[in-house]
Amino acid sequence: MVFLKKKICVIDGQGGGIGATVIKYIKSAYGEKIELIALGTNAIATSQMLRAGANKGASGENAICHTVKGAQCIVGPLSISWANAMLGEVTPKIAEAVMSCAATKFLLPLFQENAEIMGVMAEPLPHLVQQLVEKRLKEVIDHV
Repeated sequence: MVFLKKKICVIDGQGGGIGATVIKYIKSAYGEKIELIALGTNAIATSQMLRAGANKGASGENAICHTVKGAQCIVGPLSISWANAMLGEVTPKIAEAVMSCAATKFLLPLFQENAEIMGVMAEPLPHLVQQLVEKRLKEVIDHV
């Protein structure tokens, strides 16, 4: 019997710092038990996430729209679900592909846009990623 690794897509844009942090934490916790795919809205973001330990990486609208279809989980800032977010790097097609795919989505409430989600407490990125890795992601990875 062949067991396929869970495919987790980490999506980020601009400098890729959020995605790189997420990848480092996930890789530290799960090693090669999962396949981490870095999807950047641009090549710089993808490069940063690959340096952080992603198994594969791709950049741009088409790569993101195509790859998320096969993912079991998507992780990124909340703005990957908003058309024209990240200074326009999140295209309407990217936002639609992310939200339309069947994958479980873990969206981190980090904002550069002029928007605030009421009821969401501001937490530093390392705290959010720690909660993601230690609690929520474990459920997806361990689910058969």
